[in-house]
Amino acid sequence: MTDTTTSAASENEVGIPPRKSMIYIVDDDYDVRTSLRFLLETEGFDVRTFRSGIALLGSSTRNRADCLVVDYKMAELDGLELAIRLRRLQVSTPIILITGYPDENILAKANSAGVRQVLLKPNLEDSLVDCVRNAIDDTPNAMGQP
Repeated sequence: MTDTTTSAASENEVGIPPRKSMIYIVDDDYDVRTSLRFLLETEGFDVRTFRSGIALLGSSTRNRADCLVVDYKMAELDGLELAIRLRRLQVSTPIILITGYPDENILAKANSAGVRQVLLKPNLEDSLVDCVRNAIDDTPNAMGQP
């Protein structure tokens, strides 16, 4: 009798690549968005960018990311308010807040808004990639896990 079950390993052997993690970047600075996109794509992630929190909230795919990287200071809607609105919409995707303007209460504010991590600009490269990977690995049902 032939075993008709397939495993993820055997699917990969026949040419079906594993799904890449999808990262959404929300930042109103074009250069920052472009730089972060390049960094994360170089590390093997799929990346989609949004120029504002309003653009992400208006997207029908707002809950399809594996991790969100969100700027704190943005013109229309700051990153903490975006996080609060996403949580109200039942979007449970891990959020990493990036900022060049930390204040003494940012960690407490971020925690109460459902933000997983706060990173300081500039020089995000190594710490951002590690934080994104950790956020995805710590998420239930990440990458099809039970």
